[in-house]
Amino acid sequence: MTVSFKGYTRKHPDQWFVQYLTNVDCYKYSMGQAVFHKHPNEQAYWEFKLRSSDVDLTPFYDELNKEIDHLCTLRYTDWELEGIRRVMPWLSDDFIEWLADFQLKRKYIHVDYDATRNGGLHIWAEGPAIQVTWFEIYVLKIIQNLFFDDLEIDWEESKKTLNESIAKWNAALRRGVKFTISDFGVRRSVSDEWNEYMVQTMIDFCPAFVGTSNVYLAIKLGCKAIGTFAHEMYALYQGIKEIPLELVQKRVLEDWSDEFRGDLGIALSDNFGFNAFLRDFDKYYAKLFDGCRHDSGDPYVWGEMLIDHYIKNGINSKSKVGCWSDSLNCDQSIAIAERFHTRINVAFGIGGFLACKVLRFKGGIKRDALRMIMKLVKSNGIYAVKLSDSPGKVNCPDPKVIERAKDAYHYEPIAENKDALD
Repeated sequence: MTVSFKGYTRKHPDQWFVQYLTNVDCYKYSMGQAVFHKHPNEQAYWEFKLRSSDVDLTPFYDELNKEIDHLCTLRYTDWELEGIRRVMPWLSDDFIEWLADFQLKRKYIHVDYDATRNGGLHIWAEGPAIQVTWFEIYVLKIIQNLFFDDLEIDWEESKKTLNESIAKWNAALRRGVKFTISDFGVRRSVSDEWNEYMVQTMIDFCPAFVGTSNVYLAIKLGCKAIGTFAHEMYALYQGIKEIPLELVQKRVLEDWSDEFRGDLGIALSDNFGFNAFLRDFDKYYAKLFDGCRHDSGDPYVWGEMLIDHYIKNGINSKSKVGCWSDSLNCDQSIAIAERFHTRINVAFGIGGFLACKVLRFKGGIKRDALRMIMKLVKSNGIYAVKLSDSPGKVNCPDPKVIERAKDAYHYEPIAENKDALD
């Protein structure tokens, strides 16, 4: 059934969906610094893709452009810069000084009508990698907010649903199941008001909660900012001339460890498939990094393989972290923790469930969050590919590039995560 927004009118036209540049994922800063220091002259092309079917985004065209116009007027406030130093102490002084002068440039981001694309809009960003990377989260957040703007949150029911999940997590903790939870919901945000309430409630009532990827909320609420790096690092490196495709994964790991010298030690493990990752993640990197992040493929198969990899390399898996972040809900996270917590330190990054799925709307209206991405598609004019361990997450418009990457990494995906949606 198509969700219709004909005659769309903003409820609060004077209230911007992005009011602070820090209302973005923490890993944008860590990746930004790595690129700033090691590859500041690369060019990147990002493109929006809507995975949800039967959704028409064209009624949002004008408001989306207005939001982007406003976004490109924002600068970091002194309050934000001081907070960035506090919640992300691994960032260097020169990069923070660069942020102090930073402003997004409107010429790098474009929105056009295009009936051939999902949702009827073509949205892309093109320019210096260090500039255009920031648009990703803001654009996804704005579109999600526009999509839900016609609904009113039923706060009583939403709080009840959140409290029920917290009660389940706390009951698992009391049973002796060990795990941590981080909020990864910025890009899936339906309401800033809800996000702040949710994070504060998790801080106050869920002992497993350790922080949020939302830098603005980490600063405001005094909790940890959580995040290391995303698939865009692997994508960017595929277009750097001096790095052969076969060495992209190793070079990302090498440059990351060199840049942060022991901080931010959770490695994203699925860009070329987990089997290929483990071949590159040898004893040196397995000892050097604190752990790995799961983002596709069967979460149980992935956990067993990771633990087995540590054991084969003579490493105590109990000293390492397995971080699961692939479309988790409360019950799924508890089941994973129960399976693995005695053998590895279990961590969860939970996004859409906390940011949207637990919400209830007045009138009993039900609406799922949009399934959408904005990915780095070309690096220096060269197509980049994300293979992952789930067929629905393979990302590249050129089949030849996909096949070349599969050959280069002897791609053999692990079992699919059938519960994952995005």
